[in-house]
Amino acid sequence: MCARRFLIAIVLVTLLVVLAAFAIFQFGDKVIAGQSMPTVKFELPEPEAEDRYDNAEYWLARRGLPTDLTDWRPESEEEAEPLSLDPRAAVFYVHPTTYLARDRWNAPMFPAESSQRRTDLFLRTQASALSDEADIWAPRYRQAAFGAFLSREEDALRALDVAYEDVREAFRTFMAENPDRPLILAGHSQGSLHLLRLLAEERPEFGDRLVAVYLAGWPIDLEADLPATGLPLCEEGGQTGCILNWLTFGDPAKPDLVLDDWVGSMGYAEIERSRDRLACTNPANGGAEGPASPAMLVPDEKFENARLEVPPMSARCSEGLLIIEGEIPDVGPYVLPGNNYHAYDYALFWGDVRRDAISRRQAWAARS
Repeated sequence: MCARRFLIAIVLVTLLVVLAAFAIFQFGDKVIAGQSMPTVKFELPEPEAEDRYDNAEYWLARRGLPTDLTDWRPESEEEAEPLSLDPRAAVFYVHPTTYLARDRWNAPMFPAESSQRRTDLFLRTQASALSDEADIWAPRYRQAAFGAFLSREEDALRALDVAYEDVREAFRTFMAENPDRPLILAGHSQGSLHLLRLLAEERPEFGDRLVAVYLAGWPIDLEADLPATGLPLCEEGGQTGCILNWLTFGDPAKPDLVLDDWVGSMGYAEIERSRDRLACTNPANGGAEGPASPAMLVPDEKFENARLEVPPMSARCSEGLLIIEGEIPDVGPYVLPGNNYHAYDYALFWGDVRRDAISRRQAWAARS
């Protein structure tokens, strides 16, 4: 009888675990949304000086700063031969949301240490992939709080405007400081959103200097958004002046958290966005068709360093999402509900993004 009760208890516990996992998969996006919205009304932050980005303090990375987190490399990587790509590229990188508090709609320009640590981590594990023979310019900006992306209410839109205006002003300084160099733009999540808006609304005059634009972690509609940028989606390695865009999920994917408020919103080409027109570029093969094996960063147990590996897994574009499958290494606790690998959009493809940027740089140099 005791053994039977024990087995019944085990079955019940197992059932509860399965039901909890199912609930998180099905409804976790709603829980996250409910727990992420700021608890106060939007207040316009104090204005910053118009020439603020002339001041090095307003940059997380740029030419001339005493330390550069984007020089980071995986611990297992062997010293590579210099590439001797001349001239050095200038990279404008906009980091993702790292301000998770709910006490305001926009982060301070100079946030608390916890937020800064998260930002520093993304500089090391994202921007570093683009730093070979290149100078990274990464602005501080009054990023919108995480909850702003899960709502269409006026407070959220105003918070996004504040963040975008900082990015736009920083970009203007970046362009003025780099009048002749080959250019790369890169962002993730909120950073990609602001860069997409900048491309669509500002239509920067790149001439023939644009190598590529990496917009990971934010959806792009092939008809409602992409035409407004004046740039095509990358379709092969070595192509220049194009955009790479991807949203990483495991299988089965449930992208509601990302897409619920995006679908039906107005795109930059004045067309409503549709789930059926999601762009997707596989960074593991430069945008070509078919699956490919990624070269990813695998973190150590303390998440203080990482090594570069090519695990037995693959990535493929499917219905606008980048689906990873196979033996996916443990990347830590930040996989979101719905098999959403949003936090790892760059880390899963660090080696591929690096190789891709070098290839496009070489193609650009050969044509110049």
